[in-house]
Amino acid sequence: MTSQLFAICFNATRPSGLARFWSGVLGWELADGPDDDVAILPPDTAGFRIRFLPSQEPKIGQNRAHFDLTSASPEDQQQTVARALEFGGKHIDVGQLPEEGHVVLADPDGNEFCVIEAGNKFLADTGVIGALSCDGTQEVGYFWSEALRWPLVWDQDQETAIQSPDGGTKITWGGPPVAPKTGTNRLYFELALPTDADWEEEVDRLISLGATRTDTGEGDGGRALMLDPDGNEFSVRRPR
Repeated sequence: MTSQLFAICFNATRPSGLARFWSGVLGWELADGPDDDVAILPPDTAGFRIRFLPSQEPKIGQNRAHFDLTSASPEDQQQTVARALEFGGKHIDVGQLPEEGHVVLADPDGNEFCVIEAGNKFLADTGVIGALSCDGTQEVGYFWSEALRWPLVWDQDQETAIQSPDGGTKITWGGPPVAPKTGTNRLYFELALPTDADWEEEVDRLISLGATRTDTGEGDGGRALMLDPDGNEFSVRRPR
């Protein structure tokens, strides 16, 4: 059986504080769990959760992935920006032009994200997180399409995007040139399998698609730690 996207994970210097920020901005509920498993839950059970894991590794350069948040109207965009600033976010300059309609912000841990202007057709009907926008090759877009069995919804000029058959957030890759990777990614995918699935068989399938395994055993807490074709970390949880 195919892995499902269980969570987008943030390596965070203050997991609880970052969870409160994103819970406030998105309106998602904090999950009940142990202190080392801080997460917020989507309103739709078909969506992915966001997990915040402790890390003291410093942030170097821009992240390879960031959220694009949607807006229903200009007023809605302004309210989302104001809410982010109220919870500890800040405006940042990543080279955006004044005439561009999106607003670029960073969360309290320095992770970039955008609040997209209303009327963006590509992100229509995706939900509050319209896209996880990634720096990556066409090859890695193809890999994740096969890995998750999500169809390609964009494949042009080496730019790719996939989306669950059930809809929701799109995952996009901007094509080359891809900036060199510096250290461990702050955002990464966590995959999970149904309880009756064969975990080793799924890990082998992902390797056959182009992933590599980086751990020598089960990884941390029953996970396989892996890299996709662009060298981005991801993990596969054992069925529970």
